[in-house]
Amino acid sequence: MTKTHVTTTINGEVIEFLCEPSDTLLAVLRNELQLTGTKEGCGSGDCGSCSVTIDGRLVCSCLVLGVEAEGVEIGTVEGVADKDKLHVIQEKFLEHAALQCGICTPGLIVSAKALLDENPEPTEEEARYYLAGNLCRCTGYDKIIRAVMDSAEVMRGDAQS
Repeated sequence: MTKTHVTTTINGEVIEFLCEPSDTLLAVLRNELQLTGTKEGCGSGDCGSCSVTIDGRLVCSCLVLGVEAEGVEIGTVEGVADKDKLHVIQEKFLEHAALQCGICTPGLIVSAKALLDENPEPTEEEARYYLAGNLCRCTGYDKIIRAVMDSAEVMRGDAQS
């Protein structure tokens, strides 16, 4: 097969890569670009571990082909923090112990950020619904939801970080 040249923007940086037409975006991110924060949990779009944003829209990167990245803006977990300073969502996940094994955590962080970018004042029910596509086998979901709701308060300026 002939590889396809793709130019895209990932976490604010213009990136070029070559990929097979059948390569998933997940495979490109992890194997070609060494952005290994995005995890593969199921390979079928059912677990959310590989969640990224494309032009601000939350997607499972295992269901997107790498060639579809042409000309779009991709956000991965590596782009959530500001250099060496964790994003408030990451801080709150740590503070609330909303992580254990770490397979689901990057997808949850990306999903939580997408939620709060879209809706800075979600109800707990809205947060649970939005994050329903992210499966966690270790923590249960209460700590995760508390971390997201606490993050939302801090991001709105309602609480101190």
